[in-house]
Amino acid sequence: MTSVEDPALIRVLAADGTYAPTPEAERFLPLIEALGDADLETFYRDMVVVRAFDRQATNLQRQGQLALWPPSLGQEAAQVGSVRAARRQDHLFPSYREHVVCTTRGVDPIDIIRLMRGMTHGGWDPTDPKNGNTRLYTLVLGAQTLHASGFAMGLAFDGKCGTGDADTDEAVIVYYGDGASSQGDVHEAMVFAGSYRTPQVFFLQNNHWAISVPVSTQAQAPLSQRAGGYGMPSFRVDGNDVLASFAVTRRALDEARAGDGPRAIEAVTYRMGAHTTSDDPTKYRTSAEEEDWAGRDPIARMRAYLRGRGATDAFFDEVDAQAQAYADDVRTRTNQLGDVPVSLMFDHVYAAPHPLVEQERQWLDGYEATFEGEQA
Repeated sequence: MTSVEDPALIRVLAADGTYAPTPEAERFLPLIEALGDADLETFYRDMVVVRAFDRQATNLQRQGQLALWPPSLGQEAAQVGSVRAARRQDHLFPSYREHVVCTTRGVDPIDIIRLMRGMTHGGWDPTDPKNGNTRLYTLVLGAQTLHASGFAMGLAFDGKCGTGDADTDEAVIVYYGDGASSQGDVHEAMVFAGSYRTPQVFFLQNNHWAISVPVSTQAQAPLSQRAGGYGMPSFRVDGNDVLASFAVTRRALDEARAGDGPRAIEAVTYRMGAHTTSDDPTKYRTSAEEEDWAGRDPIARMRAYLRGRGATDAFFDEVDAQAQAYADDVRTRTNQLGDVPVSLMFDHVYAAPHPLVEQERQWLDGYEATFEGEQA
């Protein structure tokens, strides 16, 4: 496997936050140099706020308020850089831990909470303009890549890409992990994407662990190389460098949108937390490994870079306060959600009323009625 320290990796910021582009990053530097202070500060703000939300949600699950929570701790730079690279007309297909991707595009964080609490079958309406063309979370590994390829094929058939109008041409970006990359769905999606030259970017977050299976067991070469078999260019980027993630994704999306066909990105990052709150990572990885990756923390890296550019304590304090307020608001609104109605399981099973579903609903109502009057 190619080392994360390999100079062939596209990186702009070193682990200590210094501006130190690798040779492979040189061609992307104009995109980074075009960013202003406000853009850079937004990247940092996004990462800090979503980490506060992520920690709050993890605590809520531990306190019995959520059924499950998939932490995004450590993967903030890969997600923030990529979502900020997308344009307003682009379509995003997340997996299930892209919390900042969704909220940045307009999804209310409480809609993610409602999903993980078991109060909704989907979470939000993907067709509502306020959700920024963001599709629903997909917990079936790799399935979203098929959805994304099908949607991107539709864009190509409808002539919504490759017209030369950067303000209206559309593209798709789909997120998945190293574990999902071993699923047949991903390879089938790449076959169709390559065959139909879809306006699409496959964004693989290699966080090194498919639950308890290390990426070294899944692949004997960088995962980005798999894209070559389907005829699509690929990039391997330091996923803990938000600037590199932004620049590479912006270039890839622009090319896909222009009609040049699909692109693939492997963002090399690390899942600093558990796979989900039902997982115990101490059973399969060492504290030394975790400490090593903690030294490459994406937020600390960007903070050091901004500090070197002259960012003040007032700015960092303001971001921390915003993040805390955001997390506190999520906790408050979560506690106001109330109980999950059991009848929810019968809603939206079919597009129209179905007699078997109604029969099951009536049976449950009758069963529950047998307990009326009993003492708790």
